Amino acid sequence: MPPDDATLARLAESVAAQCRAGVGGIICPASSPDAARRWSEVVAGARAENGRLWLAARTDREPDQARLRDCGFDAYVSTAGALETWLRSPPGPGPRILPAITCPEPLDGPRLAARIRHTPLLRRAYLRSLRLAAAVGEGLLLPMGFEFAAREIPAGTAEDELRWARQTAPFDLTAEIASAIAALGRRSDRPAALRGLSAPGATVVALLRTETGPRPERAELILANADLQRPSVVQPAQLLRDVGGDFGPFSDPRGDAPATLDGSRPMTLDPGETRVLEAPRAAPVAAAPARIAELDLARAVRAPRVAIEAVSPSPGHPRFPVKRIAGESVRVEADVVTDGHEITAVALLWRPEDEESWREMRMAPTGNDRWAGEFPLERMGRYLFAVEAWRDVFATFSSDLRKKQLAGLDLTVEIEEGRLLLEGARDAARGEIRAGLEALLAGFAEAAPAERLARLQAPETAALMAWADRRPFAVRQDPPQAVDAERRAAGFASWYELFPRSQSGDPSRHGTFDDVIRRLPAIQAMGFDVLYFPPIHPIGRKNRKGRNNTLTPGPDDPGSPYAIGSDEGGHDAIHPQLGTIEDFRRLRDAAAEHGLELALDFAIQCSPDHPWLREHPGWFSWRPDGSIRYAENPPKKYEDIVNVEFYAEAAVPELWRTLRDIVAFWVGEGVRLFRVDNPHTKPFPFWEWLIADIRSSDPGVVFLAEAFTRPKVMYRLAKIGFSQSYTYFTWRNGKAELTSYLIELTTTAPKDFFRPHFFVNTPDINPQFLQTSGRPGFLIRAALATTLSGLWGMYNGFELCEARALPGKEEYLDSEKFQLRAWDLDRPGNIVAEITRLNRIRHANPALHSHLGLTFYNAFNESILYYGKATPDRGNVLLVAVNLDPHRPQEADLEIPLWEWGLPDHGALAAEELMTGRAFTWHGKIQHIRLDPALPFAIWRVRPAQEV
Repeated sequence: MPPDDATLARLAESVAAQCRAGVGGIICPASSPDAARRWSEVVAGARAENGRLWLAARTDREPDQARLRDCGFDAYVSTAGALETWLRSPPGPGPRILPAITCPEPLDGPRLAARIRHTPLLRRAYLRSLRLAAAVGEGLLLPMGFEFAAREIPAGTAEDELRWARQTAPFDLTAEIASAIAALGRRSDRPAALRGLSAPGATVVALLRTETGPRPERAELILANADLQRPSVVQPAQLLRDVGGDFGPFSDPRGDAPATLDGSRPMTLDPGETRVLEAPRAAPVAAAPARIAELDLARAVRAPRVAIEAVSPSPGHPRFPVKRIAGESVRVEADVVTDGHEITAVALLWRPEDEESWREMRMAPTGNDRWAGEFPLERMGRYLFAVEAWRDVFATFSSDLRKKQLAGLDLTVEIEEGRLLLEGARDAARGEIRAGLEALLAGFAEAAPAERLARLQAPETAALMAWADRRPFAVRQDPPQAVDAERRAAGFASWYELFPRSQSGDPSRHGTFDDVIRRLPAIQAMGFDVLYFPPIHPIGRKNRKGRNNTLTPGPDDPGSPYAIGSDEGGHDAIHPQLGTIEDFRRLRDAAAEHGLELALDFAIQCSPDHPWLREHPGWFSWRPDGSIRYAENPPKKYEDIVNVEFYAEAAVPELWRTLRDIVAFWVGEGVRLFRVDNPHTKPFPFWEWLIADIRSSDPGVVFLAEAFTRPKVMYRLAKIGFSQSYTYFTWRNGKAELTSYLIELTTTAPKDFFRPHFFVNTPDINPQFLQTSGRPGFLIRAALATTLSGLWGMYNGFELCEARALPGKEEYLDSEKFQLRAWDLDRPGNIVAEITRLNRIRHANPALHSHLGLTFYNAFNESILYYGKATPDRGNVLLVAVNLDPHRPQEADLEIPLWEWGLPDHGALAAEELMTGRAFTWHGKIQHIRLDPALPFAIWRVRPAQEV
């Protein structure tokens, strides 16, 4: 309540008496605008009594400073020094009109010491409030006893009160107060602008204090840790963003440990710490000199007015090709914008790399300045494409002409403009286009206005002018984007892996290529396209591994085929016990007769017996004691293998050429599929060069990356030339992880350059899921692999549900990598029939020839994965449901995607379950299914019922 007249009269007399007694300053309680206005009369009287009197207004909240100034006050008293003020609601930005006298604790209510009992925390709280108050104001107001952390002071004389406070004090802040007052003395007493940078309730209160004026030259950044018990980290990015680049860098030159706050690293505040950082006005980045600005102007005048952006498909950089299959069409899209209202024309240009001239088609608008077009990949090899756009003068003229015609305007001038456009195009044209324009202009001037208008608006005129267009302000995508058109096997194939040495049927007899030939009919019958061998080269004896990867081999142990090289030869030789090069050729030809293509392992690693160590010791890295380091992939060790050193002085470029020549040798022997062992452990530039070199002679050579590594490394390998890659599918078993992984592969950037090859197992990997799930688990993984990707593979034994593992490892017990095996190919419980059926379904349905065209749908059971595969024209659509639980039947309601055919929720789909051949009709959007572990999946080929 503002004071009444009688109270004001008494106050005025009291103030006058204090002035006569020599008091130089008075604080007046002015808790409201009305109170400040009533006080103005007292202030005026006091000024008359003592012209040097200093008067401050005390308010409960941020005051109306202009009103206080107009009422005659010199300053105002603020509790902004109390941290709670800033935590609760920081005052808004804006310069101060009056100086602020800040208090480190509230003048009314409990003292700070009454709220904190723990002495170390109390001292931190007092120091924080003192330093914060000194930092935010132009003066300090300390309650009696603050320096001694007094909770309350008993009434008495001033000397008695101070003596009591000193005797009961937990600590003495006299020195710290003197330091704060000294800091105030170094600062201008002009009012400053204070702005909160932190949100209410933030752990670190951040305030920016700047000098007043239109262009302050300095600023202070005030940071206070609200937590008295724990350090707090200041992330500078948001604070500096709010500073806006006006000041910097902020530093604390007077601190015990000078520190600078910049965007490169965070700053840590101790518990309860208050830190004041100072910064001068930051100079902006220097503008270009006038000479350079003139060059920029000249460049700007010549710059295109049309912009081409967001061209797709793209692997992210034009040096890397997009991947497609020969025979497909490439759909190209781009954003094209220009200034003004003119109409743009957009063309798609493409050519095979071995042709000089570009082919062209006009792209069509799809909405929102997006344009689209397609071009065919008629041959295998590399193509280039680019988007070109320009301002279409005649199309703009025609559009405006039609609008004016509909508005009923006089078109005399417009028709003449049209004639001039036609004549200009004619003069610049040649051949048939010129002749067509000549015919169009014949008798044009003498024709009636209606006839001239009709000629200008004829479709034939638009077509002629489109061909004759001189393309003003044309801009072309540069450099063009490459597309690799690969053969069908790069995107669709079923791989079967076996060890030739284990095909004799007798674990005591080393298998031969002839033994493999005898197995070809059975592999063909299962529907596989590719027969893949681990390395077939001579195997070293030094450090040879024994059974189950032991270091103590027996005399008859064959060793790991990945320990390549012995006295019999290296990477271009064949293990003598397998046969000769003539035997290999006979196997190759026999496989081709059975519709199988051979794939070989390219493993760039050597046994210690490899001829290269004798012939080219400089290709390897030797240790100081003269020994050679064997291969490691901690914690795994490969004592029987050593690696070449790609960048050894003696290895460049001879080693690179030799490795290229090895691949070229096997290509010459009819091998065009290579599974590359651990390519991510070899240099990217090497692979980019080798693959480009090999494919320059034969674009049909396909490289599969066995790269179980980080995702972006796998993607980089795909960009530099690998046609296919192993993936994380081997370890994705749950619904959520399968869904998220496939969405990444099919809808984000990798879809244009990364082809996933879904191997269900490998000689190196016996997945935990297969070890514990029995026959249903093998069926689940086979169904997922064969329907989710155009490329899938399995290692011999999967069809027999082989799952015996080394305890606690994802490795096979009695692995073929280290010993000969004999397989019972008719083992009870095998899934040969199901794999055969799945491969036949894959071949018969184009929707399964790629990992693309995938959509996940709702199955209201977390154990059932439900998805669709469709060709781009939706001529072939499959729905697939897989029970991911190998131990229990699972049921679910499914949403049948009737909307994708434009059908209502009560519509009908004709369906055929492809594993059983059962045909039926689904009526309605919601259907119920039950999947038993005996056959834990279903594949339906569907179409609208009326199409049947």
